[in-house]
Amino acid sequence: MSRLLEVEDVVKSFGSNVVLDGVTFGMDRGDTTILIGPSGSGKSTLLRCINRLTELDSGTITLDGVEVTAPGADVNAIRRDIGMVFQHFNLFAHLTALENVTLGLRRVKEVPKAEAVERGRAELEQVGLIEQADQYPAELSGGQQQRVGIARALAMDPKLMLFDEPTSALDPELIGEVLEVMDDLAARGMTMLVVSHEMGFARSAATEMLVLDGGVIVESGPPAQLFEAPEHERTRRFLSRLTEMEAGG
Repeated sequence: MSRLLEVEDVVKSFGSNVVLDGVTFGMDRGDTTILIGPSGSGKSTLLRCINRLTELDSGTITLDGVEVTAPGADVNAIRRDIGMVFQHFNLFAHLTALENVTLGLRRVKEVPKAEAVERGRAELEQVGLIEQADQYPAELSGGQQQRVGIARALAMDPKLMLFDEPTSALDPELIGEVLEVMDDLAARGMTMLVVSHEMGFARSAATEMLVLDGGVIVESGPPAQLFEAPEHERTRRFLSRLTEMEAGG
């Protein structure tokens, strides 16, 4: 059986700046892959290439046997299969939590209102926010807003979830509630590609970690391997620094 996601030799430049330089990796169904690396190493650009928010220069990306990057590919259909959770919550301020979650179901998938509401409430319950269904984003904490964002992506029943530093805009005391939801998703078999510097989450949830530096995957492997016996000194230094930051060191 082919892998759910296959990224092959992806190259992306902005002017003379080569941001991705031959990135190749794959994911199976149910994998949680954590993507780490220094600021500016191309992590967010890679996620944006996967769901066609950014067009790559060369290479191929295939999701569940469909070449995402093929000329003439149905971008809207591709995005229905890929959930994306951003660093900043990107909720519609004039819509309630439930309305934010159901909007895509109704507009994109043309699900009848009653069915969309039922599905939306189920997703809000899954992320622990059913009591806040009728509240507006301004009435929610940052952690709650991000959980609404996760519920909104899950409601579309994606094959792959992309998370672009989902906790980096949150106050420290709110990070745990978002990671708890993501841990639960990983345990239930959602396929997730996560850009994150939360090393506790990486240790507990990741099936594989990828280290991106200078647009190149310099190291990959299960968390235990990277934390305990990294091949490269710069990987060891980077992980050490992240772990110290997380511990408040």
